[in-house]
Amino acid sequence: MGGQACVLYGAAEFSRDLDLAILTDKNNFKNFQNALNVLQASPIAIPQFDKKYLELGLAIHFRCKHPDVNNLRIDIMSKMRGVDAFEFLWKRRTTFSLGNDNPLDVLSLPDLVKAKKTQREKDWPMISRLIEVNYFENRDSPNDEQLEFWFTEMRTPSILIELASLFPDHCNKFLSTRPLLIFALDNNNIKLSDELDKERKSEIEADQIYWKPLKKKLIELKSQRFKK
Repeated sequence: MGGQACVLYGAAEFSRDLDLAILTDKNNFKNFQNALNVLQASPIAIPQFDKKYLELGLAIHFRCKHPDVNNLRIDIMSKMRGVDAFEFLWKRRTTFSLGNDNPLDVLSLPDLVKAKKTQREKDWPMISRLIEVNYFENRDSPNDEQLEFWFTEMRTPSILIELASLFPDHCNKFLSTRPLLIFALDNNNIKLSDELDKERKSEIEADQIYWKPLKKKLIELKSQRFKK
């Protein structure tokens, strides 16, 4: 669900970490622990590997010691802001074939975009690249699902204006959920850019609010560990 997924979707991102979304299920935890054992991975930092922390929305971090993946960091989450529950993510997943017998499941592109709407500034250019790559790969014969994705998530003003010109009916359809599309219809690049920036800042603020109690919980856990 992180940088490796971005690479697979064609929006390259250099990443030393492996980010995973996992199901908080007893059997799945057992399977995951077996994988950690193979990788000689152990938890680092706070919190410890526990279902209750994942269900709060916290991330748990591991460091691998196996020679083939020495120092690889693995971060896992189960709950993310603005992203559906795991069961829905799994149903919508994209499966990539890497030329071997082990298919690789990643978040669907729309879900990956939602997961990247964080307060980290570096995530926003990646969101733009992910959507742009998908657009240029499919713009000659898009289906309704792709058009909905582009009109609701596209962050490039010039492309939104182009889309509004080519598919005005679809654009009008999503005006109620994304009012800034009116400026795409009006071919107003300056105003559209301003509104897209406001949209980004609103998401960043929402993420900061979301993480405020979670950061407080992390401080509490660190304090408890220090006392021990």
